[in-house]
Amino acid sequence: MAALGWLTPRRRSATARSVLAGEASAEAARKTALADEDFDGADSLEYVEAEPDTAAGPQAPQEPEEPAFPVAGDDLAAAFFDLDNTVMQGAAIFHFGRGLYKREFFRRRELARFAWQQAWFRLAGVEDPEHMQDARDSALSIVKGHKVSELMSIGEEIYDEYMATRIWPGTRALAQAHLDAGQKVWLVTAAPVETATIIARRLGLTGALGTVAESVDGVYTGRLVGEPLHGPAKAEAVRALAAAEGFDLARCAAYSDSHNDIPMLSLVGHPYAINPDTKLRKHARTNDWRLRDYRTGRKAVKIGVPAAAGVGAIAGGTAAAIALHRRRK
Repeated sequence: MAALGWLTPRRRSATARSVLAGEASAEAARKTALADEDFDGADSLEYVEAEPDTAAGPQAPQEPEEPAFPVAGDDLAAAFFDLDNTVMQGAAIFHFGRGLYKREFFRRRELARFAWQQAWFRLAGVEDPEHMQDARDSALSIVKGHKVSELMSIGEEIYDEYMATRIWPGTRALAQAHLDAGQKVWLVTAAPVETATIIARRLGLTGALGTVAESVDGVYTGRLVGEPLHGPAKAEAVRALAAAEGFDLARCAAYSDSHNDIPMLSLVGHPYAINPDTKLRKHARTNDWRLRDYRTGRKAVKIGVPAAAGVGAIAGGTAAAIALHRRRK
């Protein structure tokens, strides 16, 4: 019956834990960005385009031309990009889990759980807070006791193995347009801030806001600071970072695929719905927000998918996990 809860995501307003998570993420993001100011990002601008889903159908018609945006030289503006299904196909936490399994951080049974979670994410096409929380709880238990530096090093390898080919070229071009205009560009994601920072560096972005896992003396404790950076917590992180950096939110832009990010999108003067889920598409049209869809066609699979299709996807994910295990033996 727990799975039924994933079908009915519940909205919630910002809480004290949301504010704590947002402020902690903003502090971590600024600290990392300052440390990276001398980082040579020339090579990090290279990325591999995500392979199109040729079976999805014809390409969506082009959007009508709009006034030039972003505005060059507007240093009071910044851009905030959601990660999962906005910048990258799929969920970063699941790809990270695959990489950790390959390195024997956990067993096949736990990988099957990750496979199920990723299958649900792809079938439903939406993020459910409880579902994503379950995935992050699994990840926290796995990394507990490991050094932050160790996971950062492994994260670089995992990006190359599972994430580099999943970047949406269209969204990457939007981010580059902000950089070319002299603006800062930040990822904002519920993924661990260390993982998000690696992805931001590889894409040549300014930095990343992500979920902050507690560490003592450079070792993970298995606990979070506040809560996962999801929904209202994302908005709190953007608000805190904008205040610290002196951004004018009315001149900033935000990009996301999920209705869970409506609080973040509503903060800025230029909200964009990217590869939007059904609820966000409807909200964006009602509020005259800009839309971009870089998928080659609208998803045929929706939440009302027949049970057989769901079972097939889960079986496929589990089969892939078993195959991977056998190749390693």
